[in-house]
Amino acid sequence: MKKLVALALGTVMAVSMTAGVSAATVESKDDLKNATIGVQLGTTGDIEASEYEADGATVKRYSKGSEAIQALMAGQIDCVIIDSQPAQKFVESADGLKILDEPFVEEEYAICLKKGNDELLDKINGALKELKEDGTVDDIMNNYIGDNIGETPYESPEDVDRSNGTLVMATNAEFEPYEYREGDEVVGIDADIAQAICDKLGYELEIDDMEFDAILAAVQSGKADFGAAGMTVTAERLKNIDFSDTYTTSKQVVIVRDNNAIKNSGNVVEKFKNDFLTDNRYQFVLTGLKNTVLIAFCAALMGIVIGFVVAVIRSTHDKTGTLKIGNFICNLYLTIIRGTPTMVQLLIIYYVIFGSVSINKILVAILAFGINSGAYVAEIFRSGIMSIDNGQFEAASSLGLSYKKTFIYVILPQAFKNVLPALANEFIVLLKETSISGYIGLTDLTRGGDIIRSITYDAMLPLLVVALVYLVMVVILSALVKKLERRLRSNER
Repeated sequence: MKKLVALALGTVMAVSMTAGVSAATVESKDDLKNATIGVQLGTTGDIEASEYEADGATVKRYSKGSEAIQALMAGQIDCVIIDSQPAQKFVESADGLKILDEPFVEEEYAICLKKGNDELLDKINGALKELKEDGTVDDIMNNYIGDNIGETPYESPEDVDRSNGTLVMATNAEFEPYEYREGDEVVGIDADIAQAICDKLGYELEIDDMEFDAILAAVQSGKADFGAAGMTVTAERLKNIDFSDTYTTSKQVVIVRDNNAIKNSGNVVEKFKNDFLTDNRYQFVLTGLKNTVLIAFCAALMGIVIGFVVAVIRSTHDKTGTLKIGNFICNLYLTIIRGTPTMVQLLIIYYVIFGSVSINKILVAILAFGINSGAYVAEIFRSGIMSIDNGQFEAASSLGLSYKKTFIYVILPQAFKNVLPALANEFIVLLKETSISGYIGLTDLTRGGDIIRSITYDAMLPLLVVALVYLVMVVILSALVKKLERRLRSNER
């Protein structure tokens, strides 16, 4: 029997190791029909590649172009369809990749705006026209692409009047040279063109880095005034947003593995230095860690308050039959929150509830996770309260204690001891749930690691470090809870 179990486990492991590993050879567009294609979600490559699915191709969609590249390097997909200039940077930075000579599709880049925002659209088009005519756009492009890179950097005039306020640009800093990070700053072609436009119009420029597929939502909701991220004008997108005049043309290309160009990737020490020490990239992890701890701690406090109130209302109704309206509201809250994904709740709060309001993203995350956690904490508290024998209420009543005093001085202390392990587990879950904060452009611990991955194209070390940091926090938290439990038990003696 043991041998059969071992054989079964071995088979499962072998299948899991080989599953998803692609082996098709892509040498032209014709080979895409039977290939596994990697694309960035929501991009032109995604739209165009979808047409090949009917012919037998498999399209795998990634939130970042760098993630698709990492999958290609790992042999999980056969190729990646992506914009030509970012593709050049990917091939230059990652080992063993090449771009097929045949372009996949031609495209035009423009700035996207909320549907109906004609006043700002006219202003941006006017500024773009002037910047094209005076050669500024060409200088910006040449500063990042071609033989004269770095020779014509854009600099804002000193006498710019910025009294018109601030324009927020939504982007995805994963597409070098159009937008990418240098330290904490987002730079690139789109960033410079946006700055030049703001200089012409008399605005400050604020750049909000987020997931690519969140850009349109940010523009539509008003969280951002415009989006610029190598955005291609398509008929489908025009149904939901407006586009400025185009400022450059590009093309989608196909990236494949080049087995003849694989280089030595170096040892672990060299990789660690490159991933974390070069350009002080470890700061992305530290910033993310700080935000993660802050969000988790504040959300936990909020969740405890909400959960306690809901639990008291529901348990009081169950025991006395009172507070019917309050109990109905609490049940509705629990049904909605526990019945919908946390990420959807986060996006609704950010893009819908606070869609037209400028609000700190950390505060949004605290509200979203706090409200979500409160629903689960409520049931934890309620189960602890309901686990206390009714005889305790009867005994307290015989001594002349009111329901309120009985609840506060007799029931709650016992209930808290009973639910402490469950509360600790909820906090651990909450701590890890904050990893989805990146969907609203917030740099949490996970997104800090993702930023490093997108720069270095090394998935292993950034992911391992992020996982290790989470593990250390959970271990420390578990140890503190155990210590608290021992102290509570000792106080009972």
